[in-house]
Amino acid sequence: MDTSKFLEICDIRKSYGEGDSAQQVLRGMSFTVAKGEFCVILGPSGSGKSTLLNIMGGIDSADSGYISINGDKLKDMDERALTDYRRKHLGYVFQLYNLIPDLTVKENVEVGAYLSDKPLEIDDLLKTLGLYEHRHKLPNQLSGGQQQRTSIGRAIVKNPDILLCDEPTGALDYNTSKEILELIESVNQKYGNTIIMVTHNEAIQNMADHTVKLRDGVVRKNIINPNKITAAELDW
Repeated sequence: MDTSKFLEICDIRKSYGEGDSAQQVLRGMSFTVAKGEFCVILGPSGSGKSTLLNIMGGIDSADSGYISINGDKLKDMDERALTDYRRKHLGYVFQLYNLIPDLTVKENVEVGAYLSDKPLEIDDLLKTLGLYEHRHKLPNQLSGGQQQRTSIGRAIVKNPDILLCDEPTGALDYNTSKEILELIESVNQKYGNTIIMVTHNEAIQNMADHTVKLRDGVVRKNIINPNKITAAELDW
């Protein structure tokens, strides 16, 4: 398997609505992402970022074109196979944390572990996330950054091939955003997951291996970054 084309997006098109009122959101989008790469999808609101991420995650489907992960085309999977694929191979981190309010930090992370055949060791992961001493707290006893760390833990404990992040720092202040980006960076380095992060924050591209810039539903720039900096060095 060519690991440089681990994730392949080929001529993806997507419209909403019908007839004269149809709105083209994705207009023939193509690029590839290498295994283990940290890829940032950058673009203004309405550029198609979240729609593309939802199609990558099997939450939505394209009108035409295909997405393949490690050679498997999502469009060839029936609903059961797709559900199984999402469960085993994909992790999701959203802007809203979506934690279960009456479960502790550790129990919220364990929910992700139940979905995997090869989960990471939970206490070790909680230490990596800086949450071990908070493991018995409920979500309402945590700061926003700690809640987002917990949601990252729930996604990453499955040890997914791909971690899909939709504006994971969008609801956080500058310092907390930097902490979360440093955490995602360390997760990428320690566990080797391929990370796809949708954002409108242009500074984040400087820590990425690969940046795909979207505008009006098409890829405007597809850039490999030879001089990436650490998350700690970011400024905006």
